[in-house]
Amino acid sequence: MHCFFKNNNYFCSNVCSNIIMDRPKRHNKKEMSRKHLNVVCAVVRDGNKILCTQRCRSSKGYVSEHWEFPGGQIEEGESPEEALIREIKEEMDWNIYVGRPLAKVDHSYPDFDITLTAFDCMARDYDYKLLEHIDAKWLTVGELPKLQWTEADRELIESMEKTK
Repeated sequence: MHCFFKNNNYFCSNVCSNIIMDRPKRHNKKEMSRKHLNVVCAVVRDGNKILCTQRCRSSKGYVSEHWEFPGGQIEEGESPEEALIREIKEEMDWNIYVGRPLAKVDHSYPDFDITLTAFDCMARDYDYKLLEHIDAKWLTVGELPKLQWTEADRELIESMEKTK
């Protein structure tokens, strides 16, 4: 009698016991390793107002044209403070002073996870350019909830309010 599974690499062809041997591992989306980003953002203050920036339109509707504190990803070998200075220079052609960390949140978006750390920052001047954003506003803390924030930034605002 010939083994029905002899040409099938997924089953043991010698024993005919239907034991799965070297079946390729299959993952559903939740089991797959998700991309994790370490991101920093600047809470730049001018008196009682805070700088808020609006993201450009993107295919990711959950962040497209939403508001955020400016910043970006930490690259390998960078400190969070160095990354923040670099990102603000790249995105806004602007020099800032980076102060103490204000809050940190972890958030899961549909296709990646993020750890977002906010730093208290001060501008060296107010001559910035919007190179990667479509709008900017200076708002008081009480005005912040009026904007449509990215979820991670919204959680960050809530976290900062709790630690006052």
